[in-house]
Amino acid sequence: MAPGKESASRSTPADPESALSEFGKQRMTPEERIAVLTDGLHTILEQAVESPSRWQMLLDASATLWRYSGGNVALLMMQMAQRGTDEPTLVAGYREWERHGRAVLKGEHALWVIAPRTSRMQEFTLPDGSRQRTRVGEKLPSGAVESGKKTVITGWRGQAVFDVSQTEGTPLLVPRGGIERGMIDSDLFNSLAEVAHRRGFEIHVEDAQYGLTSGYTDFSKHRVQVGAWLSAEERTAVLAHELGHVILHGPDDDVGRLYGSSADHRGLAEVEAESIAYTVLRAHGIDRGPQSASYLAGWADAVIEAENDAVSQGPGGKLPRSRSDIAKSVLGRVTAATKGILEVTQPSGFGGKVPAVEAAPHLNQPTSYVSAGQPLAPLAGPVIAGPGV
Repeated sequence: MAPGKESASRSTPADPESALSEFGKQRMTPEERIAVLTDGLHTILEQAVESPSRWQMLLDASATLWRYSGGNVALLMMQMAQRGTDEPTLVAGYREWERHGRAVLKGEHALWVIAPRTSRMQEFTLPDGSRQRTRVGEKLPSGAVESGKKTVITGWRGQAVFDVSQTEGTPLLVPRGGIERGMIDSDLFNSLAEVAHRRGFEIHVEDAQYGLTSGYTDFSKHRVQVGAWLSAEERTAVLAHELGHVILHGPDDDVGRLYGSSADHRGLAEVEAESIAYTVLRAHGIDRGPQSASYLAGWADAVIEAENDAVSQGPGGKLPRSRSDIAKSVLGRVTAATKGILEVTQPSGFGGKVPAVEAAPHLNQPTSYVSAGQPLAPLAGPVIAGPGV
C-alpha cells in the first residue's frame, strides 16, 4: 500500500509505543507525526536504560542498519518488533523500491523514520561584515556580496519507508550479515589503522604495556598503542575500541565532557568506545558479545550516574536533563562514529540502505540472503537523522 493512503482517526494514542504501532493505520499532521516519533524514541531509550540488554540489541541492529542514525535504527527496530516480524535488514521508500523493480505488498503498513527538511540557501556578506543567508532565488540586500550556496536543515519530518520483507518483485540479494566466531577479514586491522591515520594517529603494536590495559590512546603524541601479545582478533578488537576514543574523546570533545564522557573519565567514555568496537566488528561478522559484556553491562549505571550529576548541578547546569536525553546523545555519538569507520572498512552488505539503481552488480561474498540474484555495489548515502540524534 502506498504511504499516505491509510484511513483512520486522526487522534493519536497517549502511549508513544502504542502510537508507533498505529502509524500505518492513522492519518496525522506532520507535527503530530514528528511528536509521536520523538516521544517514541525517548521511550525506547528509557527502556534501554532500565533493561541494559536492550542497549546491546540496539547495537546489533545498528550493525545491520549502520547507514542510518541511531535514533532511526531504534524506531525501525521497535516498529518491526511490534508487528512480530524479523528485524529490518534493508529499508527504502515506496518509490525507491519501485525504481528497483519491487513493489510494496498489498496491506503492508509503512515504517516511519525521522528525516530532515532541507532548503537550498544563498550565503552572503553585508557591507558591515556580517554574514547571512536567504533562500536561493530571493533578492539579496543592497551591497551584499554572494559567498556561495549551501543546503541546510530547516526542520524535521516523518518519512515512510518499507523493509525488503514487505516487498516483492525483481530479486535483490540482501546479505544477512551472519555471525561466525573466528572469521576475521585479514585486512580489517589494516583498514582500522587507515581510519586512525586519516585522523593523524599512528598505530604501534608493541610489547610495552600502559598500566593493565591492552590498548591506549595518547592524544598528546597522536598515537594508539595495541598489545603485541594479543591474538589477531583481540588486536583488531582493541584497535576498534581505541578508535572510539580517537573519534569521540579528544581534547575538543565539548559534548562528551558535558556528561562525563571524556578521555579522563572511564564511565560513559568506555561504554561509548566499546559500543563502537562491538558494532564495527559485528558489522564485519565478528561476535564480541562475551568479551564486550562487562563494558556494555555498565551502560545503564553510567547513564544513571550522568543523570544524577545533572540533577545535582541544579536548574542552571549544562548537562542533559534526563536519562533519555543522555542515552540519545550517547546513541547518536556511537552510531555516527561507527558509520565513519564502516565507510572506510566497507563490510559486506548495504548498511540498511538500498544502493543506487545504476550501480554495477557484483558478488560481495557468500553468505545467507533474502532472495536469489546479484547484489548491487554498496553506496555511501546520507544519514537520516532526527532532532538531536
